[in-house]
Parts: sequence; C-alpha cells; structure tokens
Amino acid sequence: MSKGIKVGDEVAITAKVRRRIAEDRVSVSIPSYGFPHSIVDRTSTLKKGQPIELTGDVLRVDEKTVTVNLSPPVTVDIGTVRLVTSYVLPARKKPLVDKLT
Repeated sequence: MSKGIKVGDEVAITAKVRRRIAEDRVSVSIPSYGFPHSIVDRTSTLKKGQPIELTGDVLRVDEKTVTVNLSPPVTVDIGTVRLVTSYVLPARKKPLVDKLT
C-alpha cells in the first residue's frame, strides 16, 4: 500500500474528455482503465482533450491497484490516483465497557 492510500480515503483521478455524448453527458478516458467512462456535465464548457478531475472514495486497495467508487467502481493503477482527504475514524464518546459497580 504505497502512498498511504487506504480504504475510505477520498482520492482524485485526472481524466481526459473524449467527446460529448449528449447535452448533459461527456465521455472521458481514465488512465490505466481500459474502458470508456461517462459523467454528467451540466455546464457544457468541457471540450475534447481537456483534463477533468474525478473524485471518489476508495473501496479496495491491492498491491498495485486501487478500486475507486465513481458511481460504478473503477479499478486503476495506484500511481494514477492522488489523495484528497484521508479517512479518520470517528472518536468514541463513551467507553466500550460499563464501569464496574
């Protein structure tokens, strides 16, 4: 697990716009992911070849790959993701064990 990426972290992937599919949808190419991926773009300012940043939560981490939730899960090389926010466990307000009486 290089780069300190773990399950629950929010990561970003830089993808390139391939083409506009519909008025509100754009096809993007994600590095090290062998399939096209489409996203919703209501701004209609994206053009072909322009980079766009996709963010999602990490679902699984292997030695060389990371699975990120981008609405459908996408598995990419660990070198293509960038850590945005690290997951922090919530703090306990009460102890797990009751006090002895």
